Amino acid sequence: MSWKRKLALLVSTAALLAGAAGCASVKKDIDIVWPLPPEEPKIKFVEVLRSDKDVQKEGAWKDALLGEEKNNALVRPYGCATDAEGRIYATDVGRVFVFDKKNRKLSFIGDEANTGKLAVPLGIAISREGKVYVADSARKRVFIYDAKWNFVTAFGKAGELDSPTGVAIDEKRGRLFVADAKKHEVMVYSLDDGKLLKTIGGRGEDQGKFNYPTNVLLDKEGNLYVTDTGNFRIQIFDPDGKVIKSIGALGDKPGNFSRPKGIALDSEENLYVVDTAFNNIQVFNKKGDLLIFVGDGGFAPGKFNSPSGLCIDSDDRVIVADGMNARLQVLQYLSENWKKKHPDEVKWTAVPKAVTPAPAATK
Repeated sequence: MSWKRKLALLVSTAALLAGAAGCASVKKDIDIVWPLPPEEPKIKFVEVLRSDKDVQKEGAWKDALLGEEKNNALVRPYGCATDAEGRIYATDVGRVFVFDKKNRKLSFIGDEANTGKLAVPLGIAISREGKVYVADSARKRVFIYDAKWNFVTAFGKAGELDSPTGVAIDEKRGRLFVADAKKHEVMVYSLDDGKLLKTIGGRGEDQGKFNYPTNVLLDKEGNLYVTDTGNFRIQIFDPDGKVIKSIGALGDKPGNFSRPKGIALDSEENLYVVDTAFNNIQVFNKKGDLLIFVGDGGFAPGKFNSPSGLCIDSDDRVIVADGMNARLQVLQYLSENWKKKHPDEVKWTAVPKAVTPAPAATK
């Protein structure tokens, strides 16, 4: 970069910073809640994460000034996960983003040209000790990285996996569950040695069968939840692999699905299901009753454009991979645990003031 270009960039950067400072004085918090007032809010919008700028990475503008700007923005995030440190992980094209707001840092996993290089990462899960498991549908493996994000190994011998999409860890039983969309099965691996222990499912519409399963999760009892995308339902299995029940069916009524994808459980065991086609989230209680819709199609905060992944951390932050909007949206479930930790905001949740009505959910 020539000195003239650097000088011009310096001037323009200064102008942008000055403008940002001026705008900061009039910037208002975005208050979006679900359900609409006068009902008591249950979920609220928190923030959007797209790039290093959203975690306030120091030196980012300096790198741009010196001609060292990098492509540090999400392109089309698919899956997400969180760890004990509060970091948010998002799978994207060819790498995993790690948003660390506490340390004001954005990092990457699987983007270096070595054996652990990712191609099309989709599902992601983090162990208690910080190991990162990433399902790569193009490389037909589950890549494993240590707590420092160094590549360790991969699960899935040649021919075992065809299109791995979702992953879930059962540390109590030492198992890794992998949803394979093209094989219409959930593969169960040993966490110790990566040996394939058994498979669940097979193609079909009957209970216990799948049609393009995409996402998996485990509850506290070890029950397995599977997003049976092509059958428009969530199937729930006990630890022995027997079907307990299913939630949802094809349709456009509340509780129906069109293209279900990401799933997660909050601290009160409510089930959240992202629907890529409906551009929303549906929340069900433990009995399978629908509690609430969140969001609809669009580009503004609280709206979605082909969302896919979903994860919920120990503080009941709900993170949604908003795919075609190239961002993560962070919401907050106003659980009883959250209210105890944030007593100053409890009054606000009971009597919302100056809130922006949430968009009506797509049915």
